[in-house]
Amino acid sequence: QVPLVESGGGLVQAGETLRLSCAASGWFFSNCAMGWFRQAPGKEREFVAGSGWRGGGVYYLDSVKGRFTMSRDITGNTVYLQMNSLKPEDTAIYYCAAAFRGSGRDDREAYTYWGQGTQVTVSS
Repeated sequence: QVPLVESGGGLVQAGETLRLSCAASGWFFSNCAMGWFRQAPGKEREFVAGSGWRGGGVYYLDSVKGRFTMSRDITGNTVYLQMNSLKPEDTAIYYCAAAFRGSGRDDREAYTYWGQGTQVTVSS
């Protein structure tokens, strides 16, 4: 399994901004949909954003629309999650994931490659 490595998390106040990065190890991931998921304490892991392997669209969790923007390097080896206007309820561990030739939609079973996560904490 090829590793994915997230970075960019941290502790911020509500209203501030973070940008997460996910570095993939090779060209294999240019053939993968990439997604961001998050898991807060005591909660189930949830889909945040995803982009299909063909670049056909970006999908977002309703509560982050207009605040978060996912982008992808044209090589397919780096993906980003720009998070503006952060709220305390955004506090979670954020995971990068890949789905081989996936759509980028919220299809948990399709994502078979996962990073270790990066902590985002938003204080009130």
